[in-house]
Amino acid sequence: MRQFIITNFLLLVLVLAVAFAFSMKATIFQKEPDTKAKPAETAPTVFSNYWFANKAELNSYRLQQAKSGALHTGEATLIFQTENFLSAKQVKADQPEGSIPVLKTSLFKTFATGLYEYSLSTSVFTPVEKSGGRPVLFPNTLKVSMAGQEWDGQYYQQINYHDNGYQVIGKSFLEKEVDDAYTLDKVMLEDELWNQIRINPDKLPTGETRLIAGTMTARLRHKPISVLTAKATLANYEGVLFPGNYLKSYTIEYPTDDRTLIIIFERDFPHKIVGWEETYDTKDNLLTSRAVLTKTIQTDYWNHKTPADSTLRKALLH
Repeated sequence: MRQFIITNFLLLVLVLAVAFAFSMKATIFQKEPDTKAKPAETAPTVFSNYWFANKAELNSYRLQQAKSGALHTGEATLIFQTENFLSAKQVKADQPEGSIPVLKTSLFKTFATGLYEYSLSTSVFTPVEKSGGRPVLFPNTLKVSMAGQEWDGQYYQQINYHDNGYQVIGKSFLEKEVDDAYTLDKVMLEDELWNQIRINPDKLPTGETRLIAGTMTARLRHKPISVLTAKATLANYEGVLFPGNYLKSYTIEYPTDDRTLIIIFERDFPHKIVGWEETYDTKDNLLTSRAVLTKTIQTDYWNHKTPADSTLRKALLH
């Protein structure tokens, strides 16, 4: 027996190690699925490889939009991309020298109210580092622009970060909104929250906070852009209306404005936004607008402008 043990010592050690591994469920065959929530912090190389690969993330959504006391069918497109930005002029840089990187969100909505047609867009420019954090020198979103076209006319609003506050300017075909110009306190923007979800949702504000209300919704409701008190909650999403894995919901309630916005996104990086709901009163009807993700593609869309590239558009929108 002793001679057998000596001769087969290494084999016996291997057998005992395997047996111990099975008892501890430590082999690749017994590995249990990871059902625990993963932290939102992402390795710098993973973040950089996704957001700085010279491609944009294009998302299309099936839209039900509240307007004029009813819900109307339409389409929404949400585009995320990084680009070089001049902080002084607050415009996209032609050359990288002297610029800073920003994560830009562009939201487009098109819908009709009966015969009447709307087309709205918002762009948000938030400084970001390749590691997924915010640079110390520019900790705030620098610019938001909102434009709209409808059959009656056009309008434009812009918010710029200057002198430790936000300057709002606006032009419109409507008399009451023809020439806006005022300053708001430096607080977080509702339009900025979409970028923060993509950068790091763990840093979203929760509890009672103050936010500059969303530009597109303010326009649809013919309200001025203002700082409002809000209650923000981050939780697991428990519903079934939105696609995706390990979904989270970020809820913003405005008690003084009778409005609630809920953004639904995936817990794990890159924290894809799979939809949103927004509830408010329109012509004495409390209605909920809803956008549900239908398709996501990543591409350098600025290099696809030929008729043959229309196949990419069909793939995104259908």
